[in-house]
Amino acid sequence: MKKFLWIFISVSLPIIFFLFFMMNNNEKEKNNDQNLENSTNEEESILTAEQFIQKVLLYAKDGKVFHAPFIAGKTTWEEVQDTLGAPEKMEHTTVGDYANFSTKDLSVGIDHHLVFDIRSYHDGLANIRLNDIKKQLGEPEKITYYEDETTSEMILYYSLNDEYVIKWILPKATEQLKDPKVHHISVITKDNPGKYANLVNQMTLVEKIGQLFFIGISVDTLDDEAKRLITEQKVGGIIFFKDNLTSTSQIYALLNEINHVNSRHNRYPLFLGIDQEGGKVNRLPSEIAKIPTPLTIGSYENELFAYEYGTLLGKQLTTFGFNLNFAPVLDVNSNPNNPVIGDRSFSNHPEIVAKLGIQAMIGIQDENIIPVIKHFPGHGDTSVDSHLDLPIIRKSLHELEQLELIPFKRAISEGADVVMVAHILLPQLDDQFPASMSEKIITELLRNQLGFQGVVITDDLTMQAITKHYSIPEATIQSIQAGNDLILIAHDYDKIFASIERLKRAVESGEISEERINRSVMRILRLKEKYQLKSQPIENGNIQELNQSIIKILSKYNK
Repeated sequence: MKKFLWIFISVSLPIIFFLFFMMNNNEKEKNNDQNLENSTNEEESILTAEQFIQKVLLYAKDGKVFHAPFIAGKTTWEEVQDTLGAPEKMEHTTVGDYANFSTKDLSVGIDHHLVFDIRSYHDGLANIRLNDIKKQLGEPEKITYYEDETTSEMILYYSLNDEYVIKWILPKATEQLKDPKVHHISVITKDNPGKYANLVNQMTLVEKIGQLFFIGISVDTLDDEAKRLITEQKVGGIIFFKDNLTSTSQIYALLNEINHVNSRHNRYPLFLGIDQEGGKVNRLPSEIAKIPTPLTIGSYENELFAYEYGTLLGKQLTTFGFNLNFAPVLDVNSNPNNPVIGDRSFSNHPEIVAKLGIQAMIGIQDENIIPVIKHFPGHGDTSVDSHLDLPIIRKSLHELEQLELIPFKRAISEGADVVMVAHILLPQLDDQFPASMSEKIITELLRNQLGFQGVVITDDLTMQAITKHYSIPEATIQSIQAGNDLILIAHDYDKIFASIERLKRAVESGEISEERINRSVMRILRLKEKYQLKSQPIENGNIQELNQSIIKILSKYNK
């Protein structure tokens, strides 16, 4: 017994001492961290202005501010949210979207899910004055001024290196205030949305408004009305349906003529888009091998197959010179009586739709085709076809978050470029306007809560879900006010011309601000540049090779 007790003590004592040491060490580390934080705060309060400027610059040259872990040009919006949670406020400006975290003395500018601007409002910055900055850094490379009813600021610009610029923002110097204190600083990437603001500032109002319209054409040639919409109204995109695309040779002739006309009259290329989902939603002529329905793809629950399905859709479009696909469908087909979604959905389970839909989206992107995820916030639980009337979904936001929103949230976090918003009335979110015309759903939910920074497009405004309740020109105005960037009007030239004219009048009268139009145009131009869209001749592709690649990939997955 004594021998056993001795062995127990011999084994246990080292373990007890080790655990005590680790607990004590962890407590010391916590205290050290706290002391470091306190000492940093104390240090900032006793730093001279010269020392504080050096500290600011030490961090800023690496794209940081001294009291936050984020790096401009590298940190993603998702990483900011993981660290700080939801912002207290979102602001949509002409140079990007800003998330404000006033309790952290921070504001973060986001462009396509990436931080490009970090603004610090730290109290210690007030120790620095205008003359301190000039004495330490010399004259700024540029000074700009900002004024409104409540603010009069001067902004001093200094380049730090090839990547970053620091801006010092102070009250405007006057005879009464000759040496103002710093209000805040901004560390910004040199490749930032400001360049798109400059492009937009060079555009006429006609050019800006034209970019917001994605229109359809009536026949399989470029008729006079369509030419006028390109040459005079400067439309931003064209959608093509099966009636517009009768043979492979006709497609090349039509798209080449469109690109030729656009290149002669407009400085920016067109979106050339179709609904190419696979299955029954197939716009290409019979010479092209068919791709199965999304539901068939979903039945395999194979992410690689979903990705390859996306690449095949992309290859079909690149072969002909299209650059945008109104796919993939991210609706969850949860209602068996749904008359419009059905086998266009990957599954009746949100996790499967999310997993496979994202892979399809990435596959399309990898072929340099712009994917459009649809139909936000979810068309799967409707019993009415929105082509015929306005569906109503009486779910709360909490219920939507448990099902419909899951695929969209995931796709947004994985870099979705464009979201199409459905013509669905959700009375618990907005009892006045359908989702496609609702500021509560587009701006408050999609942009502010889900953090989507890309392009938002309406579903086709000529669908009876809209035309039974609104005129198309008035629906256009409400859609822009709600937060859409692109207005899709797929039919009826008279309605297209009338809607463009109505939006012009709204801007000229001040009903809609030109700044609001500018924000959408910048998003559109960024997207066109990202995918390197060009109005250039399209060479005939190898249709036989395309068909063989479709057949080869599909044959791998035959059950």
